Amino acid sequence: MKKEVKGIIALGSVLAVLGGGLAAMKLTDKSGNDNSDSGSQPASEEATAAEGSGVVLVADDGTEKSAVAKVHVKNRSDEYDVIMTEHPSGETAAKYNIKGCEELNMETGMIATIVNNVNGLESAGIIAENCNDFSKYGLDDPEISAEMTFESGKTVKYYVGIKNPGNTATSYFRVEGSSAVYLVENSRFSNYSKSVKDFINKTLLESPPDDEMPIVGTLTLEREDLDYRIVLESNETTSDSNAGGTFATHEMVEPIKAYLSVEQSSKITHGMFGLTADDIYSYLCTDTDKKNAGLDKPFCRTEMKCDDGNDYVLLFSKMQSNEDDGQFCYAMFEDGNVIYTLSEEKAVWSTVKPVDIASPRIVGSTVWNLTELSIKLGTGESKQFILAPIDPNGENNSSEDFTATLNGNDIDYERFRLFYKYVLDADAEDLAFNEKLSGAPPLVEISYSDGYLNTTQKVAFYEYSPLTVLITVDGECRFFGSRTYVDNLIENIKRLETGEEFLSTWK
Repeated sequence: MKKEVKGIIALGSVLAVLGGGLAAMKLTDKSGNDNSDSGSQPASEEATAAEGSGVVLVADDGTEKSAVAKVHVKNRSDEYDVIMTEHPSGETAAKYNIKGCEELNMETGMIATIVNNVNGLESAGIIAENCNDFSKYGLDDPEISAEMTFESGKTVKYYVGIKNPGNTATSYFRVEGSSAVYLVENSRFSNYSKSVKDFINKTLLESPPDDEMPIVGTLTLEREDLDYRIVLESNETTSDSNAGGTFATHEMVEPIKAYLSVEQSSKITHGMFGLTADDIYSYLCTDTDKKNAGLDKPFCRTEMKCDDGNDYVLLFSKMQSNEDDGQFCYAMFEDGNVIYTLSEEKAVWSTVKPVDIASPRIVGSTVWNLTELSIKLGTGESKQFILAPIDPNGENNSSEDFTATLNGNDIDYERFRLFYKYVLDADAEDLAFNEKLSGAPPLVEISYSDGYLNTTQKVAFYEYSPLTVLITVDGECRFFGSRTYVDNLIENIKRLETGEEFLSTWK
C-alpha cells in the first residue's frame, strides 16, 4: 500500500472517533477518479474497499477497547438493552445481560458478543466516502441499528445494511454522523438479529455432573386424563444386582405396585435433568400468557423431589398440533416465568401410562437368596422347599453351594434351580388395578422368603378368562397373565419328583 494511503487510513481512524468517519477523506482509485458517491456504485469498488480496510469504526478513544456500559439494539423482531452486570477485574472480562432478564437463565456468553464483537470494530473496506443515497446499501431503513454507550459516557450509533453482493461475508455499514459507507464482517453482527427469546437458555433444568447427581426420591405425576396418580419411588433393592429386581432405580407404588423397566422408566424419573425445549413461547410471562398457553389450568403436573432438598414441579398444557412440528405442548416450572415449547417426544410425562414403564417381571428374588418356597395348588396339594447354603460365609453363587429339601426329602438343588427359573419367567401382560377377586380359590399360590432382603412375598394366579389369569401379590390385584403359563407351571410342579424335563416355554 502507498505511504499516502496508509496516512489517509490513519487520519480516517481519528476522524471516525470525531463522528465524521472518513467524511473529510477522499480516496483515489487507480484511474484517478474521485470516490465520492453521487448515487451510483463507485467505479472501482474492489480497489476502494481494499484501501479502506482497518479503519476503527466503533470505539471510545479510537485506539483501544474501553469498557462498555450498555448497547441498545434494534432489529426487525425486537428491541432491547444489553447492560454490564459485572465490571472487568484483572484477567476476568466484564459480564453482560439483557436488561430485565437478569433473573432468567440466559446465554450470557452469547449476549457478551453483542459488546465484544463490535467494541473496537474495524472496517473490512470502504465503498463510498460521501454517500448521498443510503437506500441502495439498505442503510435508509437498516436491518440493524444499535448504540453503544461507553463508561466514559461517549456513545456511538451505527447501522448495518444489506449484504455486499460482491462478497456476502460482508455487509454495508455506517456510523451516525458520517456519510461514508463501509464494509464489515457479517460474523461480527450474527447475534444482533436475534430477539430476546433467542438468548434464553432452552435447557429447562441443567444436568449436574454424575458425581453430583441428586437422588430422585419421589416422582409424582397427575394428569387430567387419568383418575389416578402415577407415583415412582426410589428403591435401592430394585437396583441391587444381589437382590434381583430389575436394576431400575425406582419402583411404582401408585396406582399399583410394580417393578419398573430400566429403559422406559429412566426418562420419566430423571428426564427433567438436561431437558431442552424446542422453543421459547414467552418470558417474564403474565397471567394472560399462562392462560393463552393453557397453563393456568395445566393438563399435567409432574413433581420431582430430590434428596438435595430441591423440589421441581413442571406443568404441561394439552398436546396441540402444528403442521410443521407435529404434536407439541407448552411447559413451565410452577412459579416460573418462562414458558417453553416441547415436542410430544420430549414431553413424556404428558402421555405416559403405567403399563408403558412397568416391568413385566412379577417375582424379583434371585434363586441364591431364597430360604424357603411353598406352593399350594387349587386341588389342595402343597409343596415346600427348604433351601440353605452349605457355607453361610461363602460366595454361594452355584448350585453346588446349596442344599435343598422338598417336603422334607433331599432334592438336587440344580433341579430346584431349573424349576425356579420357570417361576422367575412369569411375566405380566397387562396391569390390573381396580380389579376385584371373585372369591374362587387360586389355581396356584407361591410363597417365597428372601434371606438377603429378609422379606416374604406371596404370588397367586386366579382364573380370569379362558386365556387369562389375574395375578395378585400379597393379596393385591396387580397383573394379568397368560393362562398357558399357569397350566405349564402346574405341569412342572407335577414333574418335580418324576425327574421329567421341565417345560420352559408357553408362548
